[in-house]
Amino acid sequence: MKRAWLTLVVALAALLAACDSKPAPVAPPPAPPAVVAESRPQPAPPSKTRALWATRWDYRSESDVRSIVANAADAGFDTLFFQVRGNATAFYRSSFEPWAEELGGADPGFDPLAVAIEEAHARGIALHAWVNVVPAWWGGVPPKNPLHVYHQHPDWLWYDQNGARQPLQERFYVSLNPCLPEVRYYVVSVFADLLARYAVDGLHMDYVRFPCEPPVIPSGSGIDYPRDARTVALYEREVGKAPDVDKAAWTKWRNEQLTLLVRAIRAMQREVRPSAVLSAAVGSDPEHHYAHYYQDARTWAAEGLVDLFAPMNYTKDNALFASRLETWRGVKGAHRLVMGLQIHDQELAVDRARFELALERCDGYSLFAYSTLFDSASSDPELTSAAGRAKRDARRAQWLPLLREDASAPLQSPSTSSASK
Repeated sequence: MKRAWLTLVVALAALLAACDSKPAPVAPPPAPPAVVAESRPQPAPPSKTRALWATRWDYRSESDVRSIVANAADAGFDTLFFQVRGNATAFYRSSFEPWAEELGGADPGFDPLAVAIEEAHARGIALHAWVNVVPAWWGGVPPKNPLHVYHQHPDWLWYDQNGARQPLQERFYVSLNPCLPEVRYYVVSVFADLLARYAVDGLHMDYVRFPCEPPVIPSGSGIDYPRDARTVALYEREVGKAPDVDKAAWTKWRNEQLTLLVRAIRAMQREVRPSAVLSAAVGSDPEHHYAHYYQDARTWAAEGLVDLFAPMNYTKDNALFASRLETWRGVKGAHRLVMGLQIHDQELAVDRARFELALERCDGYSLFAYSTLFDSASSDPELTSAAGRAKRDARRAQWLPLLREDASAPLQSPSTSSASK
């Protein structure tokens, strides 16, 4: 337990060193339960990664979890990004956050993350806990649990320049405000608890940005987040001017606040589970994401804050895919670059070309997502319909032999490795 508490103190110290303001008091965490599994030495990563994202909607039972891992391993994937935190609820036994409503809002009688780790390690593949960083809640109905952060800390959510709180969205997120030191402390504490107790091979950060695309900010609305009085006061104290006076400075400052969070997560991870890979799903265009989502991935790479970047390069336009890939290859410090991609049901040679380019020019690929190929617990009508099942059957017949062939190919580094940058 001393180690866990030391970790939280280190994380808080890193935040305080980077911020002029003291965070608001946060209740100390309960004593965490026993460690799920001891850490084990990790082998050097292969020169190529073949990863698969499995979402929190893909499983509801222990057998679902075991099937996900078994299917991923059988298809030749060596890494599984397994989602266990989507909107400040947990698909594992968290000391901080309630059980996910998708699992009934209570302990389901099994621990999805522990089961996934056990199954993955038995099958020789790496298991990375996939966590959404900034989102607080999904959907148009508030959380049922009164202890959820949405109810406990409404001041941690987004408010616009008119004082209006970000409204719930039917099919999107409302978010925590990473400009507030106490929010950063909370998020780091949640992740410290996870890393201290679960022998994951990595922590995979998603939505490590300001999710402010439509419908959050409707086009032409002029709405700006976060503009609550506390955030604006912190900004004006540091920058010496109001947000509207200098838009570039306001954008830069919001990028810096998110980078403070990433720095603190990195400092904590190095203390709690130094063997774990810290990875991030990032925008396919670093400049666009800096300007619009306040995600400064170039700084994260330059400072060594992230071990593995997975740009979400989901286009079906192969020329655009290649252009984005080359932009990312030019990011200094992005030492391990695993290109995120999708199967778009184009002519096979066209679809396959993106996989081949990622293997040739980068450190591998990550396929979004599991339900593209395999049956899932998701209730999405597009997946559960007869047409959806038929598409998956056809994709498996076509793609599984190719994926297995890729997995059995000799491993080699990119011809001009991003690791040298």
